[in-house]
Amino acid sequence: MSVSHQSPSNDRKSAVKGRPARPEDERLPIGSSFAYGLQHVLTMYGGIIAVPLIIGNAAGLDGNGISLLIASCLFMGGLATILQSVGVPFFGSQLPLVQGVSFAGVATMTSILAGGGGLPAVFGSVLVASVIGLIVAPAFALIVKFFPPVVTGTVITTIGLSLMPVAAGWAMGGDAEAADYGSMRNILIAVATLAIVLILSRIPVAVISRLSILLAIVIGTIGCLIFGWADFSHVLDRGIFAFPEPFAFGMPTFSAAAIISMFIVIIVTFAETTADIIAVGEIVDTKVDSKRIASGLRADMLSSAVSPIFNSFTQSAFAQNVGLVAITGVKSRFVVTAGGAILVVLGLLPVMGGVVAAVPTPVLGGAGIVLFGTVAASGIRTLSKVEYEGNLNMIIVAVSLAFGIIPVVEPDFYNSFPEWVGIILHSGISSATLMAVLLNLVFNHIGVKAKDRTDRSVFVAGTGRVIRKEEMQRLLDNEAILYEGDTIKNGKIVDCNGEEVPVVTEKQHEKVIDAAQKGEVRSQEDVRRLIAEDEGN
Repeated sequence: MSVSHQSPSNDRKSAVKGRPARPEDERLPIGSSFAYGLQHVLTMYGGIIAVPLIIGNAAGLDGNGISLLIASCLFMGGLATILQSVGVPFFGSQLPLVQGVSFAGVATMTSILAGGGGLPAVFGSVLVASVIGLIVAPAFALIVKFFPPVVTGTVITTIGLSLMPVAAGWAMGGDAEAADYGSMRNILIAVATLAIVLILSRIPVAVISRLSILLAIVIGTIGCLIFGWADFSHVLDRGIFAFPEPFAFGMPTFSAAAIISMFIVIIVTFAETTADIIAVGEIVDTKVDSKRIASGLRADMLSSAVSPIFNSFTQSAFAQNVGLVAITGVKSRFVVTAGGAILVVLGLLPVMGGVVAAVPTPVLGGAGIVLFGTVAASGIRTLSKVEYEGNLNMIIVAVSLAFGIIPVVEPDFYNSFPEWVGIILHSGISSATLMAVLLNLVFNHIGVKAKDRTDRSVFVAGTGRVIRKEEMQRLLDNEAILYEGDTIKNGKIVDCNGEEVPVVTEKQHEKVIDAAQKGEVRSQEDVRRLIAEDEGN
């Protein structure tokens, strides 16, 4: 079986050669870091300004008020991104994750506004719910052991598929009320941008291929400007510099009903951020355990608790940027840190934000097709490692994917359900995550003995492999079947990668399986270490 994570021995070798032990710790030149960081910002800019636009209009704000909301969300998104990527003790996953205002809370916040509470009630509910979330984050992170590849692959695939309508909407123009929405011109702009991305990706120059998304957006924008399809005339309308004023819309007010509703949103963002952390960990090829997830969730909640002070809302990881990590192959978390710094500057310099906002939406749509499709492809790659024989993993994938796509293809599906159900399941990512975890729990954990959790002693795809002593004897007696690529040398099994498959006792077998389910075993090296520890005891 191939191993998808670096073993500790490989980590040590990398460190000896002067390279970081973890792929995400790589440091690029400052210029490259900010170029790649700008690429992240352009990818998520439309998403991060969508929430303040919607909430500002729902609150009846004028142009200046909405502009202040947008600047505040950019400013807090940048700070949250820096905290998440750089990390301090107990806060931050130290992964290349871009943070921004979560879309999961839009329905709840508009409901609070409709109830007459105004923006102060929205900010109050976000503040209290986030503090509660900060307290319970470590407990939520303990469920990481229920995220084997059959779950993570399904969730990653759903993330990509659920984002495709966003890319399609951007390609059509972004504003469904606009006269040219869905026009052939907009579609052709998106197609041209997509073609530029593909062409640049084929150029055998690492810098160009890795910056293909950013370069395509720049080229597409210049082309639109030449033909008069891009408007930069309003770049200076909001001034050059402005610091987000604390509590600009009044001191927060607190309502029990609003806080409870917002805490449900927090649970949804927990599920989405957990899925994004696991997804980017898979793409970066680094270890993600419950402690790292807890640190990531705490960073989310701390940022969300501070956000209302600076007129912003709940913060969450942006799934679209996970696709950018996958397609560029740039795994450094410090690239995302640079992107966070850019977001902070955009929040302080409305003129810079105006420049980015002037990028034609169809251009972003063309780039988004590649980005979001890459996320789905990464999930499919993970699912290819899953064992489907002798278990119900196929059912887990099928049902979970279906639940994840339902709210995407039919957004009104949950309208007749209680409001709290709709809040949770309206997100395809949350629906797929909850269903995949639940089905995996029912089919692969509850009432299943450790030795029966997997077929032919393979406990979790991509984590390593062992064989029990009695199975080894059956194999030598020609009663068992080798894996494809396995050979027997000197009475030992050697897999297709040339690694010896450890032979273990029944007790050791169960111990290794339990460790794998907890995410503590990710390579043959981890297996050998665990066995050595057992024999040492």
